[in-house]
Amino acid sequence: MSADRDALLARIQDKVLWLSVNIVHHANNVRPARDGLKVGGHQASSASVATIMTSLYFDFMRGGDRISVKPHASPVYHAIQYLLGNLDQRYMGTLRDLHGLQAYPSRTKDPDGVDFSTGSVGLGAVAPNFASLVDRYTRTHSDLKGWTHEEGLGGRYISLVGDAELDEGSVWEAIAEPTMAHLDDVIWVVDLNRQSLDRVIPGIRVGAWASMFAANGWTVVNAKYGNRLEAAFAMPRGDLLREAIDEMSNELYQRLLRVPPGELRDWLPRASRYPSDLAEFVAMWDDEELLELVRNLGGHDFSKLREALAEADAADGPSVVFAYTLKGWMLPSVGDPQNHSVILSDDQMAQLRTGLRIGEEWPLVDPLSPEGAVLEGARDRLRGNGLPEPPELPALPAQFERGYRGSMSTQQTFGLVLTEITRGAEGIADRLVTVSPDVASSTNLGGWINKVGVWTEREAGPLPEDVQRALRWEEIPHGQHIELGISENNLFMMLGQLGLSHEMLGETLFPIGTIYDPFIRRGLDALFYGVYAGGRFIFVGTPSGISLGPEGGAHQSINTPAIGIGLPDVSYYEPCFGAEVEWVMLHALEQIRLRSESTYLRLTTLKVDQGLLPLPSDPAGVEGLRRRVIQGGYRIVDRSGLDGYDPARNVVHVFACGAIVPEAIRASEALVGEGVYANVINVTGPGPLYRRYQAMVNEVARGSDAGATDPFWDELIAPSERLAPIVTVIDGHPQALAWIGGALSERAYPLGVTTFGQSGSPSDLHREYGIDSDSIAGACFGALGY
Repeated sequence: MSADRDALLARIQDKVLWLSVNIVHHANNVRPARDGLKVGGHQASSASVATIMTSLYFDFMRGGDRISVKPHASPVYHAIQYLLGNLDQRYMGTLRDLHGLQAYPSRTKDPDGVDFSTGSVGLGAVAPNFASLVDRYTRTHSDLKGWTHEEGLGGRYISLVGDAELDEGSVWEAIAEPTMAHLDDVIWVVDLNRQSLDRVIPGIRVGAWASMFAANGWTVVNAKYGNRLEAAFAMPRGDLLREAIDEMSNELYQRLLRVPPGELRDWLPRASRYPSDLAEFVAMWDDEELLELVRNLGGHDFSKLREALAEADAADGPSVVFAYTLKGWMLPSVGDPQNHSVILSDDQMAQLRTGLRIGEEWPLVDPLSPEGAVLEGARDRLRGNGLPEPPELPALPAQFERGYRGSMSTQQTFGLVLTEITRGAEGIADRLVTVSPDVASSTNLGGWINKVGVWTEREAGPLPEDVQRALRWEEIPHGQHIELGISENNLFMMLGQLGLSHEMLGETLFPIGTIYDPFIRRGLDALFYGVYAGGRFIFVGTPSGISLGPEGGAHQSINTPAIGIGLPDVSYYEPCFGAEVEWVMLHALEQIRLRSESTYLRLTTLKVDQGLLPLPSDPAGVEGLRRRVIQGGYRIVDRSGLDGYDPARNVVHVFACGAIVPEAIRASEALVGEGVYANVINVTGPGPLYRRYQAMVNEVARGSDAGATDPFWDELIAPSERLAPIVTVIDGHPQALAWIGGALSERAYPLGVTTFGQSGSPSDLHREYGIDSDSIAGACFGALGY
């Protein structure tokens, strides 16, 4: 029965292989060429996993399973979706074309339901691990009613990983994460073709990799040899053949795949300690049979894959299957160390079509054939029960009307707002989840954690009494804080998957991650991945800039504003006052509810006098101010009503951000006595503000006169005031605000930090790097030519 099924799977596999190779061929050799550029694609990498993917989809997976497919195997994924009826034929010729199939699987841009975006090598591989954690988090919260996988239907998280991806540090950061130890629904399949982009992977690495997985609690399963090769090993003197293949280098093995069959017979004995005995043993096969025997690896054998996947599925914890394959399997380029991006010629495609007995260009499986029955069974099995409809959640309040007095930092206010949410955001508070890479207390999450507890899947037992501490670390299944190890990469991977709970699990969570602001750069690739995949979350970078003070240059951030401004689907804010933090956080949570965007808050530990922000006395005035804060800025110091105010002669507009706003206010106050009128604009959101400017530019570029002005910019600087120069200042690289001069068509003098910081007090550092009140005043004088 198994042999019959494997024969049917082999016929389906032939169609999968042809379709995936033809998708790439059509994009490069059939579709009209544009711009003279090679389209590219990965036929050899696709051929490597044709058997594995056929086995997974048509023999193993069931409804509710989620899979991450290695980037270069995207044509195989699309070929299978086409056979399953999930992809229209019109897309088959659109690989890497505008609005067509993406180069690499994309959740948000491909038309056939990709589970996990891949492309950034190693990140797509680990995404299912974090998705499994999110699934477990929702299921341990009774009020969230997560996906329960009833009646054993689905729920496994599968990664098809290229072996070269195991060179990526991001993989091992995730594997070593302690919270991963009990993920018994996580299965990795490593496509062990022993080749990377440009070379054969040197040495026999799999032993070291297996040990690293096992050391972190993973079950390791090998699908190394196919049935025919194992049958040969079991014969008298077959152990000599096994020993020779096991001990030869990757380079030699790959080379033997490509030599003429007669040469293979001569070379095999040279890899043995008993060459004459091995020569006699292999003499029982003719040249072609011997070549096929040596190529009979477990990753191309359905029965071996079935056994390996069953063993992995039964493991008590995460598991990994090392499936040995041939890169370029069934193709003329098989085993060639340079075959990674080789595109088959028209003649080679014709030979492949003949060898696979493929008729039409885009063949389907005959639904009335035996393999059609296999396909229909897979289609029914994969359909599952579907996702529940995400809940209808109430809108977030716009503000809490909480007072902020005295001297407070924005990081301190962040902690207060979190605890306020537990009282003032009904229906939302229990869906809030915070994440931190072992910096919870130092990023002001202590009060929140004391209130909601730390999430654990298995409740910890009682401990002896200890001294009273400010931070109570209570680990409970319904806790709402997740503490990870010290890995910013893992933080952003976790945030990205928490931020997809709405789409992946039918549950809406509101994830907030805290991180030391300078270390955002460590996790930047994972941050990009999470946002690109459609995750919606908030990340809080704190403390920011050289205002961190004594910690020194290694812990001071100057380039993170550029990250915030440059990331699509992210709004970057750098508030100065407590009320601004509250308004921005509530707005950011509302954007998550609306599935609109993610938010980056850059906060500081430097305390600011809250009295510098006099709130309007009437509700309409407060709402107007809140609206401007969310839009990106407002005029906090207005000198326009003073006698002698002349934008053409003695006025400067100072755009200041975050911790530097008080310095700008002090500079403005000092300048009045010198006859210089400095308006101060508090830039609360450089990201949203730049987005407004760019939208205006885009409208102009499209020839729309209506886009030439923006009423919001007129609120900041009236047209009649635009004769005055502009000074911008930020505790970061000056480029973050330097563009404001262009937005207002006026000359600008940007201040900021352009060199690495050093230890010192904030006031000394502000002065040293030219962002203190005296430096701002000096820039204003210079801008006016004084």
